[in-house]
Amino acid sequence: MSREQTSSSASPNQNEASELAKPTQQPCVLLVEDDRSVRRYLEVTLQRSGYQVVTAADGLEAMKRALSSPIDVIGTDAIMPNLSGHELARFLRSNPKLSHLPIVMLTGQENYEAATAGENLIDAFLIKPVRAEELKSCLTGLLHRNPRAPALPKK
Repeated sequence: MSREQTSSSASPNQNEASELAKPTQQPCVLLVEDDRSVRRYLEVTLQRSGYQVVTAADGLEAMKRALSSPIDVIGTDAIMPNLSGHELARFLRSNPKLSHLPIVMLTGQENYEAATAGENLIDAFLIKPVRAEELKSCLTGLLHRNPRAPALPKK
């Protein structure tokens, strides 16, 4: 985010405070992964690439986060406790406020039909172990297709 020019009458602390108060234009990713180390690795990698990241450890927690946070795209594990990635995708697609969100399924299954459970609920799927660059590229592509998404992070 670039700093805007301010008048000379404003103090440096006022400038910093006003910049902090501005809404961010970074796309926000809801990252849903039950493996803590994988979740943290992908979270840090995406943050370093300019994304805001909201995390959840399972599908149930992700439902709550999706309803309470301004999300632009979702990356979810397929198999998780409490609520699977497939069940989360069904919930998202049935909710009028969330149905437009692009969904990336992260899965160990290499077969598309098995990975999507035969349903047309997700926009992309990546095979685990997911490389950070592969996830970033996929998210960028999905955000380009979503006209409601904010500007993409600068590389």
